[in-house]
Amino acid sequence: MTRPCFLVVDREFAGSISTRKLVIETAKFNVITAYSSVEAVATLKRFPALDGIVVDAGMNDKPCAQLVRELKALEMAIPIIAIGAPQAGYCDGVDHYLESFNPAKLLDLLQSLVPEQAEAIELHDEELSKESVIVKND
Repeated sequence: MTRPCFLVVDREFAGSISTRKLVIETAKFNVITAYSSVEAVATLKRFPALDGIVVDAGMNDKPCAQLVRELKALEMAIPIIAIGAPQAGYCDGVDHYLESFNPAKLLDLLQSLVPEQAEAIELHDEELSKESVIVKND
């Protein structure tokens, strides 16, 4: 099974890692994190075989639409999801836009981008759960 891999572009905070990264990893997807727009572009150049990109629409170093244009110039077909605060305004050029950060909505959207892999992961988890129950009962 090949797990999907997503690039998360998120603001950096002292002493912490991206909450979005942690949420996406709960779905057992692989995550590469960039903490600036420049780092996001460099990361996509280095790892172009991503399944999608999740962008914080409120990045401080570059307007969201400009970052999306730069990413799409590298990989036109890659789906980009922007997450912004309610009433913050839409980010031009993205494939999907989520107002506010609702982890369940984000995971549902990411799973819809890679349905076969998401289903395989769920089936694998079910098998692991069954094995765990059998081991506990022995």
